[in-house]
Amino acid sequence: MKDITKKSGWRSILFLQAIIVIYTFSSVCGKMATHGNEFMSKMFIIFILLDFVLLAIYALLWQQALKRFDLNVAYANRSVVIIWSMVWSALIFQERITVANIIGTAIIITGTMLVNTDAESK
Repeated sequence: MKDITKKSGWRSILFLQAIIVIYTFSSVCGKMATHGNEFMSKMFIIFILLDFVLLAIYALLWQQALKRFDLNVAYANRSVVIIWSMVWSALIFQERITVANIIGTAIIITGTMLVNTDAESK
């Protein structure tokens, strides 16, 4: 059987994180669509269309990421969506970050680093 283990250097990890940031911006657009905009208003439609465009870009780039990474590494890094979403919620929507949010984020970062470190050592 063919060995499908792939190396995960820092450049590749940054590429993967950029894809994940694009994905999280689609969620921001979804929230912006309903944040003070009437249903089916011009701004609502613009944000929803931007949401779909970002999701399409994400889907294409995600397929490229799956070529470069073992599936378990790619999905472990995708869990970082929670971190980026928390950052955007605070910066864009002025939502409150709690101690529980920070503890949960630290756990996610630790787990992702462990998976990436293990992948680099193969």
